[in-house]
Amino acid sequence: MTKRKILITSALPYANGSIHLGHLLEHIQTDIWARFQKLRGHECYAVCADDAHGTPVMLKAQELGITPEEMVAQTCAEHNQDFIDFNVNYDQYHVTHSEENKALSELIYNRLNDAGHIKKRTITQLFDPEKEMFLPDRFVKGTCPKCGSEDQNGDNCDSCSATYSPTDLKNPRSVVSGATPVLKDSEHYFFDLPAFEGMLKEWLQSDSIQPEIANKLQEWFESGLQQWDISRDAPYFGFEIPNAPGKFFYVWLDAPIGYMASFKKLCDRLELDFDEYWKPDSTAEVYHNIGKDITYFHCLFWPAMLEGAKFRKPNNVFVHGFVTVNGAKMSKSRGTFIKARTYLEHLNPEYLRYYFAAKLSSGVTDIDLNFEDFIQRVNSDLVGKVVNIASRCASFITKKFDGKLSSNILEPELIKAFQDKGEEIAQHYEAREYSRAIREIMALADKANQYIDAQAPWVLIKDQDKQALTHDVCTMGINLFRILVSYLKPVVPTLAEQSEAFFNDQLTWDSYKTVLTDHSINKFKALLQRVDADKVNAMVEASKESLAQTNKETPEAKIDENSPLASDPISETISFDDFAKIDLRIAKIAKAEHVEGADKLIKLQLDLGGETKQVFAGIKAAYQPEDLEGKLTVMVANLAPRKMRFGLSEGMVLAAGPGGSDLYILNPEDGAQPGMRVK
Repeated sequence: MTKRKILITSALPYANGSIHLGHLLEHIQTDIWARFQKLRGHECYAVCADDAHGTPVMLKAQELGITPEEMVAQTCAEHNQDFIDFNVNYDQYHVTHSEENKALSELIYNRLNDAGHIKKRTITQLFDPEKEMFLPDRFVKGTCPKCGSEDQNGDNCDSCSATYSPTDLKNPRSVVSGATPVLKDSEHYFFDLPAFEGMLKEWLQSDSIQPEIANKLQEWFESGLQQWDISRDAPYFGFEIPNAPGKFFYVWLDAPIGYMASFKKLCDRLELDFDEYWKPDSTAEVYHNIGKDITYFHCLFWPAMLEGAKFRKPNNVFVHGFVTVNGAKMSKSRGTFIKARTYLEHLNPEYLRYYFAAKLSSGVTDIDLNFEDFIQRVNSDLVGKVVNIASRCASFITKKFDGKLSSNILEPELIKAFQDKGEEIAQHYEAREYSRAIREIMALADKANQYIDAQAPWVLIKDQDKQALTHDVCTMGINLFRILVSYLKPVVPTLAEQSEAFFNDQLTWDSYKTVLTDHSINKFKALLQRVDADKVNAMVEASKESLAQTNKETPEAKIDENSPLASDPISETISFDDFAKIDLRIAKIAKAEHVEGADKLIKLQLDLGGETKQVFAGIKAAYQPEDLEGKLTVMVANLAPRKMRFGLSEGMVLAAGPGGSDLYILNPEDGAQPGMRVK
């Protein structure tokens, strides 16, 4: 096998908040892949950093009464410790506010500027006269210029889905100070993205990202690529643009360069060759793991910047979905917006690593952390199947056979069946199909337990004539367990480390190819406790915050669907009388259509027999709009209208299923008519 040189990164956590379970999905996904590559003997480095710059960090530091540098240092240390405690093993964890990042950002900018890829022009922006600062879109609120809805964001309307410039808002106000902004001109610097259209189209079709992401990004070309504003005016926490006093690099300019800067820090520390990985003709491999909400930065702006600055582009950008909890967005009021540290105060990090691995694929599908399933799966798989093998065999080896394995392999065919799965499991890890790897491993664990059940060493040991057979059976069990742990080592490294101490052996990926015979092992100690449901409940309770706190959150320039700002309040328990007020009606789906900009929603026009209502339903993963028209469904007809980003939703259709593509609209019996009440 040829030894590969690999660099893998995760998206940079923003430095004005704590790590939560949504972040951890990506960092665990990255860590599993990096650990697997290292176990295979490849030269693999994993790096990450805190994303330190921007207006939110500057304002948060002001609120705390400290400098941005002080706040970033504190947050970076907190983030790094969270990752360490979740066994996420970065070879270098850095920060974008660093000398390495400053030097590389200036180098890339100067190369782009020298090549004619930086343009300048004057733009008009909203300016806060009290704070004396230009206002980013998210720091302006006002009345929608299209529909008149109040308290809308500076760039889009939650009520009618309109998009617009902040300068088009009616009655604008600054979120920072409450002052009425004024218009002010400023010269800005732009990266000439359209100059790279041909290269980007070719790169997007080169299997460098998942097909569904490549197809989604085609929309940018259909509407025409625009020059990208890469500058911000003082006051701003960031790097000043060379030869442009008072002008700073926009945070998204230097954030991805942070991957290079973190690796440069590692190279200086370990005396590695930085250029070997980043030169245009490099044979090393570079990969990014990111969430689907930041694909355009990583798959359009970033490769174009690298191309223009004469650096290599990544081999692949791995895009993943978001984390939901119990089927809904993470919510502070529900207690499902769970910080990494809160989890660690209640539960073993190996539980979450295993659960995420058991659900992760190479696709962009959201991952649901269902606590009931979480408890059942960890207890059944890791404790009940894997660890149980060792616990049922180890004591006999220690007590009856002086802690030494037999010299005889009783069932070589069974051992071979376990070994024959090694390359297939390796291919699943390589392709980031972790859930498939876990399924194969657990199927082997079932076979191991069936073997031990059939042999029943606890019965054999009672027969003096079957002592040797008992020794052989338990040796088989320990070796089967050892192969399983070898396969699981990238996912549960602490369990693997403790098992290695028990085996008196160091595991590499190829350890599955060998067996231990006539080998001394150490006394078995409990490797993993069952998940305690009370501790899960305590973690949820500890994560709950009042809605008053939730709604006072400072606007965040990097909001994604896992943000607490995007969460819905929990419904209170209702009485039977309240439930009786729900008006369920038969409705005919008169029209169904895609919702531009929405990954999950379908816009439905529902006919209730003379009255039509508009509903947005999150069923796109299960249905195409054209397949729904003309069908009957059941809707909650007396639900108060709800303003959404894409328009007004006037009800709710009923559906059932675990989610994703397994979601079923409740289709009434034939003979039902639109408008009929369901009792």
